[in-house]
Amino acid sequence: MNERSVLLTGASSGIGRALALVYASQGVTLALAGRDMARLEAVATACRAKGARVSITRLDVRDANATADWVTQADGHAPIDLAFVNAGIGAGLEETAADFGPTRMILEVNVLGALNTLEAVTGRMRSRGRGRIVLMGSLAALRGIPGSQGYSASKAAIKALAEGLRPQLAQDGIGLSLVMPGFVRTPMNEDKGFPTPLRIEPERAAQIIRDRVARGRSRIAFPLPLVWGTRLLALVPPLADALAMRAARRGGTGV
Repeated sequence: MNERSVLLTGASSGIGRALALVYASQGVTLALAGRDMARLEAVATACRAKGARVSITRLDVRDANATADWVTQADGHAPIDLAFVNAGIGAGLEETAADFGPTRMILEVNVLGALNTLEAVTGRMRSRGRGRIVLMGSLAALRGIPGSQGYSASKAAIKALAEGLRPQLAQDGIGLSLVMPGFVRTPMNEDKGFPTPLRIEPERAAQIIRDRVARGRSRIAFPLPLVWGTRLLALVPPLADALAMRAARRGGTGV
């Protein structure tokens, strides 16, 4: 597809920032949203240097009305070809059975925030009968992890949403891709004290995502060894539990 107008939540850091930069080029319009305006300004400056037209908005995706207003404004300026539902929190928050506050916040941002964005974007794309949406999941969706159970649950919900919505949206001419990365070097999981095998840089992750979205892939999961390893652990719950608790005793609390 020819992505001339790209909308992206969670654009101020990590994979979101890298995606904004990898899509920025002459003639492309980027609508970027995030929580940190200073970082968003820096991302916008870098994208404009590559020739893109950029608008930025400070946005809490839990606010359905604000999210809908932002999407409507961005789409009115340049009809959205590609939308990344990327905003999320949680891999670095400590979740315990004694305090469900962090878990509740993760679910609100990662699931309800994604749903708010999805609802607004699909409404605009359906009116034209075209477009592609990319939902940012995680390999954590394949196995609940002690200390990151809310994060894992949120990504499992995103996976289920993608699988359920994909055939319905296809009838309206809208494509949907689910991204399920392993560990990516981002502020969310930097120096948190837990193992991060096969971790890659966000720039590499963004390039993989762009290449596979361009090919119309419905599921984009990487790196392959971690994909298969996670699937295997999900099939053997006692082994997965034992390894997770061993990592927790060594100081790891999540993914």
